[in-house]
Amino acid sequence: MERAGTDRVLRREWRALLHAVERFVLPNVCVACERPIERRRPDALVCTPCLARLRTVDGGCERCAQPLPPVGPCRFCEAWPAALSWVRSAVWLDEEARQMIHHLKYDGLSTLGTEIARVVVRSVPRVPGAVLVPIPLGPRRLHRRGFNQAEVVAGALARRWMLPLQPSLLRRQRETRTQTALDPARRRQNVRDAFAARSRGGRRGGGEGGERAAATVILVDDVLTTGATLVAAAEALRQAGWPRIGAVTFARALPYAARAVTDPAAVPARGWR
Repeated sequence: MERAGTDRVLRREWRALLHAVERFVLPNVCVACERPIERRRPDALVCTPCLARLRTVDGGCERCAQPLPPVGPCRFCEAWPAALSWVRSAVWLDEEARQMIHHLKYDGLSTLGTEIARVVVRSVPRVPGAVLVPIPLGPRRLHRRGFNQAEVVAGALARRWMLPLQPSLLRRQRETRTQTALDPARRRQNVRDAFAARSRGGRRGGGEGGERAAATVILVDDVLTTGATLVAAAEALRQAGWPRIGAVTFARALPYAARAVTDPAAVPARGWR
């Protein structure tokens, strides 16, 4: 018994030594700037300076936290239907945030979900009694990628906020084109009726008591551009009887005025920006 315990300790110390040697010989580099990670955070994927450069979204709109125009109401969320009650994004989609999302989605660096969750909880308050629902991928895209990046982020948030995660509450009932190259009108058309939700309190898929009692569903996605995807998902949930739907994303596309400064080819967006 005593010998077995000693062997476990020795194996643990040996693994720690090998890990330290590996990090000394092959140090991690930051996914955003490709510079070596500082030695005090050897397993991190984003360096401290890049994390510090992330800019918080903290505008004046009560519904979506977008910066308000000089005159009149918020133009970012004014056309959204009532089904989507509120949205919060942690940071603007600057280069650092863009690289984090790119490496999470396309390089399979799922541990970035934990780093992203840390950033989110610093600026987005926890909603007691809510359930977290990631925006689902279509079956073909999920098979090709191997995982859903929104579910990775939502899982990390669920652990930090100590809220239930319910990925089966919402499903994508038809494949959709990628939204990246579409204008706002085509984005709305692309995701219209794309989602179906389980009825509140229904037993299809094994609903749990905590889920049935939840007053708020929080949709989770990686990036908010126009809101078309979140709106379509919220409308499906509202039709299924969920009374209050909010949303949280890690990043938000820069407003046109900010994008125009860094991208001369940027063109004004129409409709839902």
